[in-house]
Amino acid sequence: MKTKILILTLISLLALTACQQPANPAVATVSPATQPTTALAATDTPQLAPTTAVEPAATQPAEPASAAVDSADQPASTIFDIAWDDRSPFAAGLVTGQQSVLEQRPGASVYHLDVTLGDDMTSLHGREEVRYTNTEDVPLDSVVFRLFPNLTGGSISVSNLTVNGQPGEPVYSLEDSVMTVPLAEPLQPGQQAVIAMDFDVIVPTDPETSNYGTFASFDDVLALAHFYPMIAVYDDEGWNVEIAPPEGDVVYADSSYYLARITAPDKQVLVTSGVIVDESSAAGKQVVTVAAGPARDFYLAASDAYEVTSQQVGETTINSYAPRSLRIGSKAVAEIAAAAMRSFEGHIGPYPYSEMDLVSTATSALGVEYPGIMALTNRMYQGQYEQYLEATVAHEVGHQWFYNVVGDDQLDDPWLDEALTQYITLLYFQDQYGQEGYDGFRASLESRWARVSEDAIPIGLPVAAYSEGGEYPGTYGAIVYGRGPLFFEALAQEMGETAFAAFLRDYYRAFSWDVATTEGLRALAEQHCGCDLGQLFADWVYAK
Repeated sequence: MKTKILILTLISLLALTACQQPANPAVATVSPATQPTTALAATDTPQLAPTTAVEPAATQPAEPASAAVDSADQPASTIFDIAWDDRSPFAAGLVTGQQSVLEQRPGASVYHLDVTLGDDMTSLHGREEVRYTNTEDVPLDSVVFRLFPNLTGGSISVSNLTVNGQPGEPVYSLEDSVMTVPLAEPLQPGQQAVIAMDFDVIVPTDPETSNYGTFASFDDVLALAHFYPMIAVYDDEGWNVEIAPPEGDVVYADSSYYLARITAPDKQVLVTSGVIVDESSAAGKQVVTVAAGPARDFYLAASDAYEVTSQQVGETTINSYAPRSLRIGSKAVAEIAAAAMRSFEGHIGPYPYSEMDLVSTATSALGVEYPGIMALTNRMYQGQYEQYLEATVAHEVGHQWFYNVVGDDQLDDPWLDEALTQYITLLYFQDQYGQEGYDGFRASLESRWARVSEDAIPIGLPVAAYSEGGEYPGTYGAIVYGRGPLFFEALAQEMGETAFAAFLRDYYRAFSWDVATTEGLRALAEQHCGCDLGQLFADWVYAK
């Protein structure tokens, strides 16, 4: 009887796109950031002492900032007394078998953040210093930042900007969501620059604002998604910046390292990216320092109503945060996440972090993934969308493998993380419930595709192609989340199950902390099967 109920529930997931809303109201997707921790836990990591405060740079207009200098001449951090290349604070956030990553990618950006939350939990002031390395093979005459709060119902303003200690004059575009920092001299390949600034943020108090309320202060929860100036990705398009369609994810980012100090009212439970490396409390305020990385973003949530339920899987502690009144749902979330982690480690490879956090928020989406942390709608905990809970949690956990560790351009190639994550969610249901579980969840994928009469619309298009004004408007959920995972099933059949299983693990290994592409995925798959997959990709993936 239990199995039959399960299958009926799975088949009822016709509207489910983890990262999306249910069918009524209309389905819509959300995504991207980072690994969290609670301010109430301590680690054995050495403390990071703050350096002496310095006077902010002058704000008057100035010539473009000076070019990068050699490492020995770069300004030291004024936020933390630690060398830019010192990766030791991040070791505690990685499981033993993944700590070798700290010796890789020396050119990853390093962010130092000092953030003070307002007492009303609707504003914050921050100081950011980031060491950027030109890892491209061409000189760069500017460094570009994204200011996402200006697109998501709130605002962010930047002041006192310097590059290597010299004042800079930024240029704004795309509705003030892009901040270009010109350089007086091009930044040569391998050169580095330390860019510093102050920033002030106003947080919206309406969760129905754009980006599904992932950046909002509402119902006693502060949710801060991509709230700080974030360096854009430089790729074959140059500085890759655009305003995302409403269905898709906002952030496309490289893996970076984050040291962040957060000052907040004492009563707030903080859930952030990374692990705690220092904490103190005085005069009604708490000061928590966390280290996160490698990670593609930095996320923070806070509430004075949170309590935590935990599970242990190997070296990883899984924490589920929700208001006390929702503790039954919170316990279920932790149990599902633990089962999903075991499934995905078996099929794909190790989860890298020593923590995995899931947090109840007022988001209007079902779930939203960030590196090491997932924001879930509190409505599922309350029973409104209870039937979506297991698939949503499993899907969001799956994004820790595909989106965070293996990155992609989520605006131009959304299928690389969303469709693949839906496919491994299918494997999760098979692991949990056998063939009936597989068939039940697969039926929900087919039902999605059936919304567009199983039209062979390519799965490998940009989000904009499936959005209003695109070639296939209104088809994003049906194609990327419905037809997309069925492509991976067809790929496994074409390659053979053994070759596909080896490919999936090798794909995760080969593109860890990098950005995958459609052609990179195809080339690796063909290498594993010794076959030409051109026709399969033409039938399913490529634009007609």
